[in-house]
Amino acid sequence: MIEKLVHINRVSKTVKGGKRFGFAALVVVGDGQGRAGFGHGKAREVPEAISKATAAAKKKMIRVPLKEGRTLHHDGKGHFGAGKVTLRSAPQGTGIIAGGPMRAVFESLGVADVVTKSNGTSNPYNMIRATFEALGEQTSPKSVAARRGKKVADLLGRGGASAAVAEVEAAAITE
Repeated sequence: MIEKLVHINRVSKTVKGGKRFGFAALVVVGDGQGRAGFGHGKAREVPEAISKATAAAKKKMIRVPLKEGRTLHHDGKGHFGAGKVTLRSAPQGTGIIAGGPMRAVFESLGVADVVTKSNGTSNPYNMIRATFEALGEQTSPKSVAARRGKKVADLLGRGGASAAVAEVEAAAITE
């Protein structure tokens, strides 16, 4: 499991004797093979908050189909609150072009090539929720073909591609 600490926030509660400090942690967890989740934990001490967030993240993991095990199958958009994110699949060698919290999601997910853009907010909570919303909409050609009762080669053969090329690409798709 790959665990990435994205954000720690110190919060205080004013009580009769002064201030009580607590910590909130945001953690992203993934297996590097297409599964990832995020969690939020609060406690009086930092390590305890991180462990709570990690446990929550492991409970809420989602599976994302990856193309060739390194990028997304298609572009996607997601938004949560004021945060809007755009995810685009990228050719080999591009790397992860993503800002702060989104980078942690893709590193733990096992995505090697992706281009992203975040608009509207830099709040890590909303950015990560928007990213997971966009990732939740990802589908593989295999699942679309199964849902529509067609062969993967039929889907990939659209748009003027030759049938032979479509067959080869369909055979190359694992998920």
